[in-house]
Amino acid sequence: MSYLNFDKSLLINLERSLSKEMIRTNRAGVYNSSTLVDCNTRKYHGQLVLPLPELSDDNYVLLSSLDETVIQHGAEFNLGLHKYGENRFSPNGHKYIREFDCEVISRTTYRVGGVILTKERMLVSFEPRVLIRYTLVEAHSPTTLRFRPFLAFRSVNKLTHENPRANSNMDEVQCGRVNRMYPEFPQLFMQFSKQVTYTHEPHWYKDIEYQKEQERGYEFKEDLLVPGWFELPMKKGESVIFAAGITEVNPRTLKQTWDKELLRRITRTDMFACLKNSAAQFYKREGDKCHLLAGYPWFKATAREQFFSLPSCTLQIDRPEYWEAIMDKTAVDEVRAFLEGEYDKIRLADMDEPDVLLWFIRAIQQYATYSSMKEAAEKYGQLCADVIEFIRKQKHPRMFLHSNGLVWVDGTERPATWMNAVENGRPITPRTGYVVEINALWYNALCFTADVLRQLGQEHRADLMSYQAELCKSAFVDTFWNGVYLYDYVVDAYQNREVRPNQIWAAGLPYSPLDRKQQKAVVDICTKELLTPRGLRTISPKSGDYRPVYIGGQHERDHNFHNGPVWPCTIAAYARAYTNVYRHSGLGFMQRLLVGYEVEMSELCIGTLNEIYDGNPPYKGHGGMSYAPSVAAVISVIKTVEQMTKEDKE
Repeated sequence: MSYLNFDKSLLINLERSLSKEMIRTNRAGVYNSSTLVDCNTRKYHGQLVLPLPELSDDNYVLLSSLDETVIQHGAEFNLGLHKYGENRFSPNGHKYIREFDCEVISRTTYRVGGVILTKERMLVSFEPRVLIRYTLVEAHSPTTLRFRPFLAFRSVNKLTHENPRANSNMDEVQCGRVNRMYPEFPQLFMQFSKQVTYTHEPHWYKDIEYQKEQERGYEFKEDLLVPGWFELPMKKGESVIFAAGITEVNPRTLKQTWDKELLRRITRTDMFACLKNSAAQFYKREGDKCHLLAGYPWFKATAREQFFSLPSCTLQIDRPEYWEAIMDKTAVDEVRAFLEGEYDKIRLADMDEPDVLLWFIRAIQQYATYSSMKEAAEKYGQLCADVIEFIRKQKHPRMFLHSNGLVWVDGTERPATWMNAVENGRPITPRTGYVVEINALWYNALCFTADVLRQLGQEHRADLMSYQAELCKSAFVDTFWNGVYLYDYVVDAYQNREVRPNQIWAAGLPYSPLDRKQQKAVVDICTKELLTPRGLRTISPKSGDYRPVYIGGQHERDHNFHNGPVWPCTIAAYARAYTNVYRHSGLGFMQRLLVGYEVEMSELCIGTLNEIYDGNPPYKGHGGMSYAPSVAAVISVIKTVEQMTKEDKE
């Protein structure tokens, strides 16, 4: 049995199977996603979902579902599954599923009487096309397969309903048909690897429900157009490939394409392999540019998440070519454009967030560990120094260096940190003034850049950086240290005393402004009040603002977002801080810490990690189904444990 394998007993239990999702991408922004039983529960689900920049920045669902029917002796067995009103499911095709396996690619095995049919899916790399291969493993009599395409042609942020604008015409192409449901959309080509017959009988399937949207308080009912159906005969042992894309394909090449793509796939035999595969799915090529998406299904490429996640999602999974494509060929130019005020050259969102340039330097620091300080200095040293000078000369539009050596941000009207939930356009958690993790990152950036300048032989500039760092260090302790832990932020005479995970970066970065005793105190209070099997809570349960469960409508969820739920992205800093304090005696604890994430590989979105988890047991996942900072942080912990284990053996 493979690492990601689910049997009949789980799959036919909709209460359990509908909570488990899968997502696959083509590394260019296109994805395929649904539940393990192929019942869409989100408006973001679909067999072919892709960006259409000519329409907007949204992704678009073209092909929502493809329902299969097995026909023998005139009897029809429909394998599809959709939810309608009053908790009614139809046509209940999940009862025929015997197994779902996702070791290499997703494979569903159906059994209908004496028929055994497998369905496998993959996306073509860097091309907007999904391939679905059907293999008739067993059949004792003539068998026909019928396919009904459910068309959506809409943004992932909207739902469609029966309307007179929808075009149901299906024009003939090689081994299939093509449809353009609305004139502003591209055509959708639906083709097979063998000849197929088509019957045109347009019908709207009305009031299909998406229960995840209903739970989130959004519109959740949709009408989908089925223009007709395809049919083809199958023999025992035969395979046929269905392809859906926005350009026509030669059906004769589908098998070759399938075999070629299969060789690219990562075999998921353990947690690291799963996360390695997940990390690679965040890559998004756009022409000669490449970014790292913040996650799926609704995220864009955002600066903070990219620089936070990039080292783990490239270097630590042995994909340095993507570090080069994202950092050297794209991000470096965009950072320079920001420093020079050429904002029209920047595709990466939120570059002006106060901590972004500091996370950029932190990513370079991690590159230096991967390669060497000499190489990092030669490639990025001058740019790191330029970033520091940009901040020192008060050129940053949202961050200001004060004479005490600390940086100050204004988070009263617009969020200034990663705790960025808003209500009526204003921050729900208005962290402002001197913010603890931003100043910890600033100190770390100063120290690292001083090292880089010394590597380049620029001793005078390095000494200036070191002086600035010492000034910052002294003010940091005076400002944030309360004798037990660190204030979250300080503005004027106000000191925010909430115990939050942001302080862990002050103890977990390579250069800490804290002494060893203070680092231990920070680690200990985070362990005592914030640590869960999924990471650190966003606020202590002792707080009156503690709201651990991410449920309810938009208002309630926004208020809970950073006031109790766990964000796994904090766990890498915690692991580094813990091992800094407890050294190798903490190895066993780190190994146990990973067990909580191992469990999540077969929960919710399988093989990856969600954006957030509830702060109380059973720590249910929420938010984005696959989130780059969560994946990156746990990869970092795995690598930390591997290095410590290796050192123990030497």
